Amino acid sequence: MTADELHVVVETTDDGVVLIRVRGSLDGWSGSEDLVRALDGASAQGRRLTVADLSQLEFADSTGLHTLLNAHQRHTEAGVPLVLAGPFMIGVQRLFEVSGTQDAFRFADTVDAALTC
Repeated sequence: MTADELHVVVETTDDGVVLIRVRGSLDGWSGSEDLVRALDGASAQGRRLTVADLSQLEFADSTGLHTLLNAHQRHTEAGVPLVLAGPFMIGVQRLFEVSGTQDAFRFADTVDAALTC
């Protein structure tokens, strides 16, 4: 896998959490279809919580932000909390800050912290 590729792994825990691990780049060139499918599937399952582990996300642009905002909306409509877990690489953290969307999401410093939300 190159840094420009997006890799998504989905795990479901026994206690009703869908954990989506994201690695690589989330932008207009890397293709976000796998992540969109994973997030859509998680909200449709109606589990108690979805955690998107973005700690290995090296880069994200407005396309990636749009994907996450849409997922947040679908999760809200389904009544399933969505938590974005870090720690975030500086470019990803900066995207949330510059776009003014840090208040739109629920964040956790680590996956372990997110699992307790």
